[in-house]
Amino acid sequence: MEPIALRHNGTIIDLQTALAQDISGTEIDFDNSPEALEVIRHSTAHLMAQAIKSLYPDAKFYVGPVVKEGFYYDFKVEEEIGASDLKRIEKQMINLAKKKHEIERYEISMDEARVKFADDHLKLAVLDNIPDDTISIYKQGEFEDLCRGPHLPNTRLLRYFKLTKIAGAYLGGDSKNEMLTRIYGITFADKESLKNHMEMLAEAEKRDHRKIGALMNLFSFREEVGAGFPIWLPAGARMRSRLEDLLFKAHRKRGYEPVRGPEMLRSDLWETSGHYANYGENMYFTQIDDIEFGVKPMNCVGHIKVYEHDLHSYRDLPLKYFEYGVVHRHEMTGALHGLFRVREFTQDDAHIFCTSEQIEEQIIEVVDFADKIMKTFGFDYKMMVSTKPEKAVGDDTIWDTATDALKSAMEKNELPYEVDEGGGAFYGPKIDIKITDAIGREWQCGTIQLDFNLPSRFDLQYNGENNDKIQPVMIHRAILGSFERFIGILTEHYAGEFPMFIAPTQVAIVPIAETHHAYAKELADKLMDFGADSETFSKNESLNKRIRTAEKGRVPMIIVIGDEEVEHKTVAIRDRRSREQYSHTEEEFLALIQTKMNEVHF
Repeated sequence: MEPIALRHNGTIIDLQTALAQDISGTEIDFDNSPEALEVIRHSTAHLMAQAIKSLYPDAKFYVGPVVKEGFYYDFKVEEEIGASDLKRIEKQMINLAKKKHEIERYEISMDEARVKFADDHLKLAVLDNIPDDTISIYKQGEFEDLCRGPHLPNTRLLRYFKLTKIAGAYLGGDSKNEMLTRIYGITFADKESLKNHMEMLAEAEKRDHRKIGALMNLFSFREEVGAGFPIWLPAGARMRSRLEDLLFKAHRKRGYEPVRGPEMLRSDLWETSGHYANYGENMYFTQIDDIEFGVKPMNCVGHIKVYEHDLHSYRDLPLKYFEYGVVHRHEMTGALHGLFRVREFTQDDAHIFCTSEQIEEQIIEVVDFADKIMKTFGFDYKMMVSTKPEKAVGDDTIWDTATDALKSAMEKNELPYEVDEGGGAFYGPKIDIKITDAIGREWQCGTIQLDFNLPSRFDLQYNGENNDKIQPVMIHRAILGSFERFIGILTEHYAGEFPMFIAPTQVAIVPIAETHHAYAKELADKLMDFGADSETFSKNESLNKRIRTAEKGRVPMIIVIGDEEVEHKTVAIRDRRSREQYSHTEEEFLALIQTKMNEVHF
């Protein structure tokens, strides 16, 4: 393998920087490791920008970061660019890579940079967000751009890339700013990995929850309602309600008590919690009776007020509160994406107030809860311990104590985990649950956050064994993350072919003629008795068209009712999941549906 960068004290440094500054470290080879791909993709982003600049000389560039999906570049060009132009840009990238341009790094002062890019408002906008006095620039051929790196030493290694899509993006993600063009791409160290990824993208396109959601009439987004605010249609609301009911029972079995906090709280409470200072830009505020209120972005402060309602003894702990809490967060318009990123969503939120001695037991119980849910839906998962971020409340001692407690709980119970440095919430470290779906994509889902800071800020207490006042530990916990996002993930994971117990509609009933409607209604009522939803397809259309309509809705089971079924109390079944057709007596059919409805193990 060919070395392309160095890892020094946890930081990736490109080779030329390491040589210039005489820095030693661990070599990073040209392969598909996460660290290598970061360098490769960063360099491919610049290759793409170089190609765009050579084809469109008036192009001006904003930023071109590496992201989970690969890389992108935001830029402005006078000529209109569309999806049909991606092939042309790709071809130019290949031509430029063959020229084997050296990738050079040099530094200038902030003042020099502002003079150099005085006529480029996009570069000046980038400089406004750089706190350093020294600016690094990377140059290859005639193209150069502001960048902190790292990069490959030469473009010759860049061969296996693909531009995947083009979109619009507001400057800085703010809808008040000008619209830029954004091109996404992906690159790998070898041809086979690129091929496999493109096949996955093609499958992901088929599974897009926005398309399937529209086809199955689960939810919609309306411009006049507002971006990022989903409207749940009957079928989607049924599925969502079913998921809520299953989780409600699972929580109650584990000793959680349902609570509900206000949608808005006075801003002084958000100041006490630290949300105002650390999360205020993502919140909505309003005035009531000349007092400022903040619409809640999280449910924790409301649950703290529930805890404060009574005096508590150590014998009362742990106390577990849960709520399907509706929260609002101001997401940038350019970041909104179907159900995956919205401005209003409902968390399956819970907060556990416990003693320090109970931390390990409670964390393991939550991990077990999450494990049962993820396995029920067929997800593999891994856990990440996320540590103190740059914006945080509380001193290092408290953070170290909380982080060590999370790691200790995982290690004592032999639970594998990775560390995400700086990925914690502003009030405490956390365990993030990352799931892998049916086509190999990874999603951030549930979270378990350990918090010593909010109990201190609100002076929460319980009476100890010797009647002394002790501060409880607060564990923030969501397993699905949000119902919206989780349903979006489920939709793509199953490609809309939901298991019977969670499907929006369990049975499609197709009576052949009007004389069969009474029996259809009788069956629908019996299905409803044990919580199974059905839909009767009785429009004045051909039998085949009604069956096709039911199939398009991905209903797990279709039953056709004619004279024979009415006379003998039977049903003719088309099982969409097993791809079989067979007949059952009414009793056998109802028992089958009831069994499938109970295939839940959390």
